[in-house]
Amino acid sequence: MRAAVLHETGQEKLEVLDDVETAGFGPGKVKIRVRATGLCHSDLSAMNGVLPQPAPFVPGHEGAGEIIDVGDGVTGLSQGDRVLLCWLPACGVCPACKRGQTQLCLAGFMNAGTPNFKRPGGDVFGFAGTGTFAEEVVVDAGCAVPIPDDVPFDIAALIGCGVTTGLGAAINTADVAAGSSVAVIGCGGVGISAIQGARLKGAAQIVAVDPVASRRESALEFGATEAVSPDELADAKQRITAGEGFDYVFEVVGKSTTARTAYETTRRGGTMCVVGAGAMDDQLQFNMFELFFDEKRILPSMYGGGDVLTSYERAIALWRAGRIDLAGLITHRVQLAEVNEALDQMRTGVSLRTCIEI
Repeated sequence: MRAAVLHETGQEKLEVLDDVETAGFGPGKVKIRVRATGLCHSDLSAMNGVLPQPAPFVPGHEGAGEIIDVGDGVTGLSQGDRVLLCWLPACGVCPACKRGQTQLCLAGFMNAGTPNFKRPGGDVFGFAGTGTFAEEVVVDAGCAVPIPDDVPFDIAALIGCGVTTGLGAAINTADVAAGSSVAVIGCGGVGISAIQGARLKGAAQIVAVDPVASRRESALEFGATEAVSPDELADAKQRITAGEGFDYVFEVVGKSTTARTAYETTRRGGTMCVVGAGAMDDQLQFNMFELFFDEKRILPSMYGGGDVLTSYERAIALWRAGRIDLAGLITHRVQLAEVNEALDQMRTGVSLRTCIEI
């Protein structure tokens, strides 16, 4: 089968090969024919080494497709079921799951160290234990979440990561208050989803911050009341909040420089929500006096900060009701053979989400 493979961490291009096979199918596993997958910035971060991932590997973790085989012991799933892939399934028995913080379950991360594929030259991993830039993938049954027949594969793929992460940051983690002021730094697919979440929660002002003009224009269409470049953020803070700072600021880039900007743009007593996934060696500094004196809440948001299965259902319900726009997030479409075009679209910022049709 075909799959897009990164041979070594740090390479900028993927090679689409036709000699890749799935690996690991057996009890507790399902094999999925991938139909659509989104390109998430986390895939780029894994390629360049910001996020740890053994190589060689197949990127992709935001996908949907059909089950083509079910291993022994799997219940509730059958051949032909339409599913989205959950890259962080909950085990249900660990301390985090028992506390109701299923998004902090570490069981799914264990899959990242087990090869999902193989080639004549050896094992190939799947990013985040999945690897959806492939025609087929074998995953734990818990990674396959059934979707209703009326949800297209491309929409389901987005719900599998970016939409759930962004919506959840605003709805679950920050719990944006009606009438509040919000700034979102970084307006790709996740940032736009955070904007939609803030709009749903009734925020009065939502300022989108991004260096790319096309993304700023898109943010206005998705619910932002104003869109500015990073250089214009200080002026927006002064005009909209009289210099006090925003009630909520979402950092959706994953860098210490933008996180520091987010902190300084948040009012005293306000909430800074960290959504972007950054590097382990990128340090963010605070002094002890400002932490005490400003009383700002710093809330990291992992995968939307809530139970992902509930979040999936909520996203589908909101999409059906026309309360959120998911189709509009897909600004570009490519075939698997054109995957490097999708990477360029993400790097230059021209896309919100590129759907790779497989």
